[in-house]
Amino acid sequence: MIGIILLDTRFPRLPGDIGNPATFPFPVIYEKVGEAFPSRVVSERDSSLLLPFIEAAKTLEKKGAMAITTSCGFLALWQKEMVSAVRVPLFSSSLVQIPWAYELMGKRGRIGVLTADRDSLTADHLKGVGAKGIPSVIHGMKPESEFHRVYVRNSPDMDFPRIEKELVTEASSLIARHPDISALVLECTNMAVFGRSVREVVKIPVFDILTLTHYIHLSLK
Repeated sequence: MIGIILLDTRFPRLPGDIGNPATFPFPVIYEKVGEAFPSRVVSERDSSLLLPFIEAAKTLEKKGAMAITTSCGFLALWQKEMVSAVRVPLFSSSLVQIPWAYELMGKRGRIGVLTADRDSLTADHLKGVGAKGIPSVIHGMKPESEFHRVYVRNSPDMDFPRIEKELVTEASSLIARHPDISALVLECTNMAVFGRSVREVVKIPVFDILTLTHYIHLSLK
């Protein structure tokens, strides 16, 4: 089983979302961290949440999880603290794939990063997963976007076609402005829901939390 630490959210967990067990062709188990709202993790960097996340990881390990991940890419900030608290593989964020993607692409060009909130994603997050210093271009969803309203401000309803269009537009714009980008990493776990549409337009490798989770699962199977 793969253990997944969930934030305390209200938004829909659609197929393709890490919070929907139907997303995976293998068993997953969940542990929610109460009051770990997206805003507290993303923009506030609330350090009082670190211990509850560590406890959630330990609980999943006790329940038999062979590896553990999370439902928010901004937890890259605490990768080292969380992984040191358990004995199984723990990958806090899809951002751990940045150095790997750069190596896979022959260290050519830069790695694009599409994030839920550009202002909140810092060098500390990249350092947390060993990605600091890797040539990259970070681009975020607009604060006024439907994506931001739903996934960052934690809204219980959503306009799926609008979010899909926003993601495709932002990804396309990023690649058009920076043609040296050789691969794209989607920071936000919820972006994986729209991964197929993004891949169809950018025409370069796209890594997200699902590519990472499937890879880790295969390593354990």
